[in-house]
Amino acid sequence: MSVVHQLSSGWLLDHLAFINNIDYQLCQHHEPTSSNAVPISSPHCGSLTVTSTSSIELSATLMASETATKPGTDEREKNKALLQKYTFRAELFHVTKPHVTTSDCTAFQQENKDGNINHEKPECVKDQDSVSAVRKKGKRSIAFNQGELDAMEYHAKVRGLILDGTTQLIQEGLKSGFLYSVSERLDDGNKTTTVGLDSCGLAELCDIAKQLPLVNENELDIVQLIDADVSVPEKDVFSRITQNSSNFTKMIILMGQKYLLPPKSSFLLSDLSCMQPLLNYGKKYDVIVIDPPWQNKSVKRSKRYNYLSSWQIKQIPVPKLAAPNCLVITWVTNRQKHLQFVKDELYPYWSVETLTEWHWVKITRSGEFVFPLDSPHKKPYEGLVLGRIQGKTVLPLRNPKVKVLPIPDHKLIVSVPCTLHSHKPPLTEVLKDYIMPDAECLELFARNLQPGWTSWGNEVLKFQHIDYFITPQIRN
Repeated sequence: MSVVHQLSSGWLLDHLAFINNIDYQLCQHHEPTSSNAVPISSPHCGSLTVTSTSSIELSATLMASETATKPGTDEREKNKALLQKYTFRAELFHVTKPHVTTSDCTAFQQENKDGNINHEKPECVKDQDSVSAVRKKGKRSIAFNQGELDAMEYHAKVRGLILDGTTQLIQEGLKSGFLYSVSERLDDGNKTTTVGLDSCGLAELCDIAKQLPLVNENELDIVQLIDADVSVPEKDVFSRITQNSSNFTKMIILMGQKYLLPPKSSFLLSDLSCMQPLLNYGKKYDVIVIDPPWQNKSVKRSKRYNYLSSWQIKQIPVPKLAAPNCLVITWVTNRQKHLQFVKDELYPYWSVETLTEWHWVKITRSGEFVFPLDSPHKKPYEGLVLGRIQGKTVLPLRNPKVKVLPIPDHKLIVSVPCTLHSHKPPLTEVLKDYIMPDAECLELFARNLQPGWTSWGNEVLKFQHIDYFITPQIRN
């Protein structure tokens, strides 16, 4: 369970536990006659291969071979499955200290007021970038633009809710031992783990796919199933849904890189220009979670990923993908322009009625905010706007006799964030009381997969890369 504590204010989540409870196990079946099988060779960057697990794990194959050749081993022992267990790297959730402390920013502001710029506080300089009294050199009087004024007004409205609710959840986490006090914290700072990925970027891969020959949809199955000893043409990954319908994890190779597919998961790797296979899939979804690549100054400067304009986001075919009464959840940054766009333009355009806003609050393992709550720029929380599809439809409601609880107002989701950029906490367990047990769920602009969900995006496999996982055990 990823929900560590649940109170009236919201939930304290263990994001890492959610990932590892997925039970990433590769089922390695083997036959005595194929015990000398070798892994499929990894293609070079520029080509693409998709395979199943069966021929990939050389170590598992060799272990299977040893079992098969032991004297006295019966036929059943020779053919049983060997399980390769994977767990997500725990150090990627090793956030023990705030990124910026209140004292850091107070000192920085005082130095700015005195006309002395402290160049030894780069984090705080970044934190003050949009509203600092000093921009480049010398002094200037503090003057806030309209966006900053709107952000300050919004923060004043939600501050008490976030502080009180988070404090209650943190206290429960400290009592249970999930969180630990500052005095118990090892003073080793935040560990930074760099995972070396030599693959071509998935977004670039989608651009390459546009140059492939067009696929005749009448000659192509809507879904490709990842099963034992299956190899498919590269264009199929972009032109139809890839699905792991088994109870075990599967592995695929893209551009020479290995990715793990959790059980009962489906995905489409494409960008906004190639969403038709998702529509052809034919499913109507009861829950649609959207994490758009919002435009902001930081993204423009860093060029970490491409962003979409407001007009492009409105073109996402949510109404065509949504089942009647579908719950739509959109992640929103703290920029008020984006929040107002979702509530005043995007949702009405999609015929979605806004229900409420929730907040994701990011804390350290000792229960401190990762940024000061009253920081004038970076806040320790992000927003989620929840709404429901409205309007008449010819489609019936799924299981109309099943009753679910109404969506509550202003809930908090409190968790230690992953150090990987934009790795959002899972919503599966916090939503279970508000959606039907057999609900069809879709995540748009996803960067990872979840069991029971369909995921779409041009980086949909990003955090499924095998380098983000370790193999603590191999067992029969």
